[in-house]
Amino acid sequence: MKRLAIFASGSGSNAEQITKYFHNKQSGVSVELILTNKSNAFVLERAKKLGVETKVFDRDAFYHSDKIVDLLKSKDIDLVVLAGFLWLVPKNLIAAFPDRIVNIHPALLPKYGGKGMYGSHVHHAVVANKEKETGITIHLVDEVYDNGAILRQEKCEVSDADTPDQVAEKIHELEYEHFPKTIEEYLSKI
Repeated sequence: MKRLAIFASGSGSNAEQITKYFHNKQSGVSVELILTNKSNAFVLERAKKLGVETKVFDRDAFYHSDKIVDLLKSKDIDLVVLAGFLWLVPKNLIAAFPDRIVNIHPALLPKYGGKGMYGSHVHHAVVANKEKETGITIHLVDEVYDNGAILRQEKCEVSDADTPDQVAEKIHELEYEHFPKTIEEYLSKI
């Protein structure tokens, strides 16, 4: 059994899709824990409905202690998944899970990456710059925002009439389709 921990900061729609994907497939992969840095994040409601254990943590626990690393190790986590998690991952977590932390970014990196480029900020920038395409990037995590080795990129067209919200819908479709599959493929290699 491969065991996942998912970090999310907001709604948690990707966390829910990943959890359901592996539950429905009965693939030998289990989401053991969903963690968030926001006590009011909707991901906590989703996790409750899915029957997944949750943990809310603060900046001190994440950046100035080994509490999160120790928790993940106590759950025998094989892969850490960042699904809409906005904080930079600290060195101690990267060291504890080398090449075992995966992130999804709502753009075709290296475009529209880095600190502050997340969610609607990315979609507004894509539309403002009149891009003809955008997409998602699923990558390993290192000590720099949106910088690790790319596992997969998927594209979609952006029309001149698309609003940032319409771009977001296209991105969500790509995320829901490809993120769980990419996690599954990567797990088969580790």
